[in-house]
Amino acid sequence: MKLFHSINDFQSTKKTILTLGTFDGVHIGHKKILERITQNTENGKYESLVLTFFPHPRMVLQEKSEIKLLNTITEKSKLLEATGIENLIIHPFNESFSRLTAEEFVHSILVDQFHIQKIIIGHDHRFGRNRTANIDDLIAFGHEYGFEVEQISAQEIQDVSVSSTKIRIALSEGNMSLANDYLGYHYFLSGEVVQGKQLGRTIGFPTANIEINDEYKLIPKAGVYVVKVLIDQKEVSGMMNIGFNPTVDGQKQTIEVNLFDFDADIYGKKIQVSLLQYLREEQKFGSVDLLKEQLHLDRKNALAFLNKI
Repeated sequence: MKLFHSINDFQSTKKTILTLGTFDGVHIGHKKILERITQNTENGKYESLVLTFFPHPRMVLQEKSEIKLLNTITEKSKLLEATGIENLIIHPFNESFSRLTAEEFVHSILVDQFHIQKIIIGHDHRFGRNRTANIDDLIAFGHEYGFEVEQISAQEIQDVSVSSTKIRIALSEGNMSLANDYLGYHYFLSGEVVQGKQLGRTIGFPTANIEINDEYKLIPKAGVYVVKVLIDQKEVSGMMNIGFNPTVDGQKQTIEVNLFDFDADIYGKKIQVSLLQYLREEQKFGSVDLLKEQLHLDRKNALAFLNKI
């Protein structure tokens, strides 16, 4: 997959079949559209293209938006590449871009820059200044400029409409089964293993502290999770705590993973943690011994879950 950081950087000798949107999560609804794009370009006559944006438009257009994203730019790029898309443009979204009228966007970008043959979009797509243009407008532009418009219906995506917003809500509630069903994969966190207070080591539950540098990445509900961790392309099972370690008066949120049957030094390594199941909420225990007792129970419950899948 070729990656471009501006619309102006893209060049092709072929016509394109494309889609556009934020694609946060690259969930099962998005994949219906992306599959249709790759099916349309299998014969090599056209090139597949995805146009997405960063920052997220709501970060730019809504002054007090505190939206958190399901994917970092790197994560999103990898997920999109896995679908077989040939070209990805991550265009900087700013106020100037948001002021383009629908016709300016279609004429100067879709037609002149992308040499569009066909656009495939979701059932609820809106575009142009203030998002005033809809599917009917796009079809009219297609007739005027000679490109096809294909719409994916809500029913085709799923009986229950999948949206990134619904996934964010599920994650904030610790509803991993729903979030993961909508995503089509296990929600994951990517980060570097950094030095922690090493309390876990003293009570028989050493943990890898994960530092996530992307401030926009959505961290799910605090509590204990069953996880699978990718380290140097090897998968290790474990359990993870997101929270403030109230039993030892922790002051800031940490993400700590206890790896099962694993003993290597992984400080400084980049790892990927997939969240399989939410076990329980974070609690404050009366003593470290009571915390240790609960951790043994958590491990037992995590292993029971892992043995079922």
